[in-house]
Amino acid sequence: MLLDPGMNLTLRPMAYPVFFEMYRNAIKNTWTVEEVDFSTDLVDLRSKMTDAERHLIHRLVAFFATGDSIVGNNLVLNLYKHLNAPEARMYLSRQLYEEALHVQFYLTLLDTYVPDPAERAKAFAAVDNIPSIQRKARFCMKWMDSIQALDQVRSKSDRRQFLLNLICFAGCIEGLFFFAAFAYVYFLRSKGLLNGLAAGTNWVFRDESAHMAFAFEAIKTARKEEPDLFDAGLEKDVVQMMRDAVECETQFAQDLLSGGVMGLSVQEMRGYLEYVADQRLQMLGMAPIFHTKNPLHFMDLQDVQELTNFFERRVSSYQVGVGVGAANDVVFDAAF
Repeated sequence: MLLDPGMNLTLRPMAYPVFFEMYRNAIKNTWTVEEVDFSTDLVDLRSKMTDAERHLIHRLVAFFATGDSIVGNNLVLNLYKHLNAPEARMYLSRQLYEEALHVQFYLTLLDTYVPDPAERAKAFAAVDNIPSIQRKARFCMKWMDSIQALDQVRSKSDRRQFLLNLICFAGCIEGLFFFAAFAYVYFLRSKGLLNGLAAGTNWVFRDESAHMAFAFEAIKTARKEEPDLFDAGLEKDVVQMMRDAVECETQFAQDLLSGGVMGLSVQEMRGYLEYVADQRLQMLGMAPIFHTKNPLHFMDLQDVQELTNFFERRVSSYQVGVGVGAANDVVFDAAF
């Protein structure tokens, strides 16, 4: 079974072909940081954005500075050794590459947006000195540390704890914290600002949607193989985890929007967080707890493919072909 201890190396016969297909689809979605053009963003930052909007973006890039590194560390230290299927580990290997690519993207973003070395150092130290980011980091580390000492997940208690870690990183961190960050980026894009950041975020969005889809598929597989792991106690823990994540991200919203950003309120962001949290719970086969509608209408259109002049730049909906004539689209069930 997927959570059995050991290191199965046998790819034929393949026990979990869905993970292998996710790996192949991820390869099609290859991109590079060098494709992102930040030149117009600098004009926006200097002359088109308000002080409140600049505060929002500086706080956001401070979170970006370490967010994907935390996810990558959990992947290596906790997830890879406990998902016992070589095709699943193939996907995780690809995901680790993508997390490193995101770190490079946000490093380039910081170097571009924050040219002063002292200010950049503050951004990288945000997990220690900015309370709203520090709280989110503590939330992440709590779940990383919860299984750090587990070499194998033999007991049902160990397996439940591992699943809680996986649910946290898929549903709360990648599925809520990151999606909230994307919402701020797309809000600014809706005002015609920071199109370079939005273009790069399109790529990151596709990657993170795939990461989340893989993790939820792994959870679904474990539940099918060991249904008794998903008891009332685990569901209660997941609900509390999701509530805690919404509270963390609401505090971050209060910080980002503290200057008064025209067109976006803390109340709207809170509603969006509750809406997304309910969707994550439903992806786990659980009942929603907030029953909130999406108040951010600009996010309703985010899954519509970007229109652009093909000869000017490659859009994030294009993929690298695999084999002659391989032009199938990747479709993710990533909800907003």
